[in-house]
Amino acid sequence: MNFRKLCLALPMIAALAACSGGSSTADKSGTAENVDNGSSGCDGSCADTPTSLTTSDVETILAQAIAEAQAQGIDATIAVSDRVGNVLAVYRMGDPASRRVLLATQTDADGNAVIDSGLEGIALPTGGVALNIDDQAAIAKAITGAYLSSEGNAFSTRSASQIVQENFNPGETDQPAGPLFGVQFSQLSCSDFTVDNTAISHGPKRSPLGLSADPGGLPLYKNGTPVGGIGVIADGLYSLDISIADSDRNADEMIAFAGTYNYSAPVDRRGDRITVEGKTFRFSDVGFSDLMADPETATPYASIPAVTGALIPVFGYSDGTIRGGVAFGQPASGIRQDTAGFPAGLDAFIFVDAANANRYPAVAGSDGLMSANEVQVVMEEALSIANRARAQIRRPLNSQARVTITVVDTAGEILGMVRTRDAPVFGADVSVQKARTAAFFSASTAADFLNAQPDAKYFDISDDALALTTREAVVIGDYVTAVQDFIPDPNALTDGAFAFSDRAGGNLSRPFYPDGLEGNPPGPFSKPAGSWSVFSTGLQLDMIMNGIIQHVLSVATENAGLTGAIPDINDRCSGVDFTPETLAFVATGTNNQMANGSQIFPGSVPIYRGSTLIGGIGVSGDGIDQDDMISFLGVHNAAERLNGSINNAPADIRADKLTPQGVRLRFIQCPQAPFLDSDDDNVCEGK
Repeated sequence: MNFRKLCLALPMIAALAACSGGSSTADKSGTAENVDNGSSGCDGSCADTPTSLTTSDVETILAQAIAEAQAQGIDATIAVSDRVGNVLAVYRMGDPASRRVLLATQTDADGNAVIDSGLEGIALPTGGVALNIDDQAAIAKAITGAYLSSEGNAFSTRSASQIVQENFNPGETDQPAGPLFGVQFSQLSCSDFTVDNTAISHGPKRSPLGLSADPGGLPLYKNGTPVGGIGVIADGLYSLDISIADSDRNADEMIAFAGTYNYSAPVDRRGDRITVEGKTFRFSDVGFSDLMADPETATPYASIPAVTGALIPVFGYSDGTIRGGVAFGQPASGIRQDTAGFPAGLDAFIFVDAANANRYPAVAGSDGLMSANEVQVVMEEALSIANRARAQIRRPLNSQARVTITVVDTAGEILGMVRTRDAPVFGADVSVQKARTAAFFSASTAADFLNAQPDAKYFDISDDALALTTREAVVIGDYVTAVQDFIPDPNALTDGAFAFSDRAGGNLSRPFYPDGLEGNPPGPFSKPAGSWSVFSTGLQLDMIMNGIIQHVLSVATENAGLTGAIPDINDRCSGVDFTPETLAFVATGTNNQMANGSQIFPGSVPIYRGSTLIGGIGVSGDGIDQDDMISFLGVHNAAERLNGSINNAPADIRADKLTPQGVRLRFIQCPQAPFLDSDDDNVCEGK
């Protein structure tokens, strides 16, 4: 019997009581998918009251997901995380040797990857060696659900799938790429910003596969407050939804959705209530009425037979037990309100370590080009703009933008970080990537850095043994030649003659140039037709490809208890040499210019003193046009406050002066009438 249909047959009040699962009023309205709650009860400040997932909560979430997997007759691997990425449990059903997972955006009739590039087609052997990546896939999905969501918006891995593809919406030809094109390669294990340890500790924690676009990752809420995420892999394919014209009944998503019962996102905060460019986000293709089992009657976790499955330890992520999470916004989470470094009216939040000390207070540049005071003023002015700005992807309407702001020097060293209240967690690592990318591509040293990088290695793997063979060695320096030919400018990336923002560099990183126009050639930092995918984006992935693989193999071989397991990667994504035939990884990089990888969607600008590059600022959170505006106006207003000692790039060297292939690059794009406290328009014009 369909338990939702039974409930809906009752009078409305009785239905809410019977179907709520005995949770609070906010949770009841969140779980009744056909009831418009109207308000989540939170406005971005609910995390001031400590709220977190307890071990009992995690047991309930697991039990509900396990019941749905059993009802579908399918084995699943299920992960639960808290809001800052602490992995609270990983549960695997079935024989590990049967839990093979293939990374592929498209498969043929035989189940093989169609595209033969980048991470496409990777599936570790489950035969004699019995290596697994199902645990890593589930963790990445759980962390994605947690990191993309806040009190003002609830996004899932299905939402992520919609916004990272080559067209927005996917399948709509001659449309520009998704607004968060490239965000999947963030939160990486090799990042020097994300925290690496198994303990329940301060975050944000790393994700083994970055952010996931494979349906089956959802956020978890308590009383309107986001507290974590659940991720499920059951179908053996780690992929994405390449067509949103239909409604899927994806097993991963159904099992994860069951797990969210009484912990689901408030209805009015879900992605399908939020629009960008007139298009509505996807949240889930299923609801509770689509499930095969009633999660409210799921067998309690303690009573689930051992033959069903087991908790598993995951190297670097989980100790194999069920644990409670930390309360977001409190010192233990690694993100808390600032009490000393910023003016009280800015409502600043900072990242702290285990001793509750600010990880990134304003400091002078390691290159001697920016003072600590200049860094502090830039952050304060950017924060002030964010507090005035109208959020693009947040409810209720007319909320303030919630973002993370990072300033770096020309060497990529982090000089300061600050965030607004309730900003999505993913934006922290991304803001660092954006700041570094703007500074990197605006510098005269970019070509030398890229030419010195080891080749990216694409490889084939045996079905029954950990035996790798090199399929293609991608020369990173070839991207330098490609961009010089494309602009065309033989001195591109060697003379620092032009200032590049992430919007400009992103234009050059699209699989079509101009962005979205089908049939046009790819940008010089992208891949040609038939080779591009969200698992093979071009320079962005190739520069860090070897580092990602080192971590994936390290986790898998450590979990398998192999003698001579592959060592984990250090906190630097670039500069990793890899020999597939010998499984040898060697760190060659010595600087932090691209320590956590690059980013290729908007939200950054370089910072100058006169015509001299001195650093970069990156912003990420509540909308890419807002990110552009906050970074650009943050520097502009800081320049006015500092009597012109620093400035945005001079107008005559900005990348929008370039017209590669006869099409002008973009530098920034600021939203119309962006402020909550005025009707000012064209706020970036002439600056």
